Amino acid sequence: MQIFKEFTFDSAHFLPNVPEGHKCKAIHGHTYRLRAFFEGDLDQHLGWVIDFADIKKTINPIIKSIDHKLLNDIPGLENPTCEIIAVWLWEKIKPEIQQLCKIELNETPTSGAVYKGY
Repeated sequence: MQIFKEFTFDSAHFLPNVPEGHKCKAIHGHTYRLRAFFEGDLDQHLGWVIDFADIKKTINPIIKSIDHKLLNDIPGLENPTCEIIAVWLWEKIKPEIQQLCKIELNETPTSGAVYKGY
């Protein structure tokens, strides 16, 4: 079974490697939506795959570390494309919650990245 938990955060960034004149070269912000998916067997006694409270306890501090920040200043996010942010989040969450199986990160309501730990 798969479950998911959704988080949002607001951060600014700029893309240093895009050509001059590209609109993303300038500092701008997004309200990001992170949806983290977890997979496992349904615990017959507890009735869940993993406790949502445990998910929040792990992910909330990670989100807090990037919320209302300039992502380019965060180690590992010097070129913070949506794809790179998704991998960065995966690398922070997966060691703590092994059931993580997929991350969906939207930087706008219509644009985002999906990462499965490839």
